Amino acid sequence: MRIVLLGPPGSGKGTQAALLKDRIKVPHISTGDLLRSAVADETPLGRQARSFMDRGELVPDELVLGLIEERLGAADVQPGFILDGYPRNLAQARALDELLERLEQPVEKALELRVDEEQIIQRLARRAEEEGRSDDTEEVVRNRLKVYREQTAPVSEHYREHGLLAEIDGIGSIEDINQRLADALG
Repeated sequence: MRIVLLGPPGSGKGTQAALLKDRIKVPHISTGDLLRSAVADETPLGRQARSFMDRGELVPDELVLGLIEERLGAADVQPGFILDGYPRNLAQARALDELLERLEQPVEKALELRVDEEQIIQRLARRAEEEGRSDDTEEVVRNRLKVYREQTAPVSEHYREHGLLAEIDGIGSIEDINQRLADALG
């Protein structure tokens, strides 16, 4: 199963993807994790990405596409994947469609977690405290949500037009949300 997991920052995508991957036995590919690893390793991509991430801005497409394509070409991804954090805009959605078509692995389902913005701000404030993340201050989070509304939310419509989108209520217990995701996969 090839899944794109959508939702605003703090909607629980990472948590749900980790549980879902065990359920359906495919890798969870998080662009956030790929980028944070590149930043921690101080790769050229990581150094460029850091300045954008610290301001709560989206990392430009050209800095992300190479990482995604390389990861999707790995052997463990052949049976499927859960892609978390990508695509972030319509151009990326189209580029991903083209890449997956070349790889003969088209997206089968787009799952969108829906969560109220104030709840997201509370969730990310807790995460910042627990994990010491510099990219989770309230000001940065509000900017990330604004960027999400303007640039990433339209990706949902792209998948809806292709008959692939399922909207999932992202409020409730982790287990309840995970069951809703599983139910949407059939």
